[in-house]
Amino acid sequence: MRSDRPKPGFFDLGVPFFLPLWRRVVTSVLPLLWAMVEYANGAPLWALLFVALGGIAIWKFATTDWAAVAAEAEKDATRDR
Repeated sequence: MRSDRPKPGFFDLGVPFFLPLWRRVVTSVLPLLWAMVEYANGAPLWALLFVALGGIAIWKFATTDWAAVAAEAEKDATRDR
């Protein structure tokens, strides 16, 4: 179960956990929805923070090569057997 790959960082969203599209959508949309809640409650700083987090997630998901992530996950799965 040991991998030679380095451990992903905090904002490294190109991991096999996010291969299903629905997880990427929820991870991107939830902070944006919460930003609207914060803004409606009169907390524009928190709203801006959550918009930034949602934007970073969208950007990271859009620029990740998901075929390479899937291939790496498959290679790890066959190596662990």
